[in-house]
Amino acid sequence: MIRTMIVDDDALVRLGLADLLDGDPGIEVVAQAADGLQAVEQATAHHIDVALVDVRMPHMDGITATSRLRALPHPPKVITLTTFDLDEYVYDALAAGADGFLLKDTDPAEILRAVHLVAAGSAMLHPTAARRLIDRHHATSRPQATAARARLEELTPRERDVLALLAQGDTNADIATRLGMRESTVKAHVSRILTTLDVTNRVQAALLARDAGLPT
Repeated sequence: MIRTMIVDDDALVRLGLADLLDGDPGIEVVAQAADGLQAVEQATAHHIDVALVDVRMPHMDGITATSRLRALPHPPKVITLTTFDLDEYVYDALAAGADGFLLKDTDPAEILRAVHLVAAGSAMLHPTAARRLIDRHHATSRPQATAARARLEELTPRERDVLALLAQGDTNADIATRLGMRESTVKAHVSRILTTLDVTNRVQAALLARDAGLPT
């Protein structure tokens, strides 16, 4: 059972998401919060697997909340909720440790799919809108690109292949199929990639690959 938390200052949004998530037999809503401060308190009091976190909230915004949640001793995975008029916040949320993000008008079935994917260790980078936003708002300077390329030099050629597909949003199963590998081997490669690059999740690894200009 995937234990989830909904973080949004709009009570109607929380109610709608709770109804949707509780309708999935594999998901349970165990906590709700109206702002980032409450989210950190709830995540400390409850075991949370995945938190759906709005970006713009009073007292503590979703970006700061994401960073605080990911710093907890037992951090939940985080999916950031946003709207098109909040595009400028997307990269900041991912850089803070979010494992993906959803637009608030995302199809309900895709929201459920995202929760399952993120809980399983994948990142929700699949939607075309997400790819556009990351590309648009993650402009990098030459020093950043040089530093990123230096970090990628520590990877083996096979790990770079895995990273390139990971940066496209492929799941472990997708990567295994495309590279003719066992899924368990892909998981081992991903674990070493995260350790070598000194990042906390797949999203940050993907952003680093983009910094370095890794072909995808």
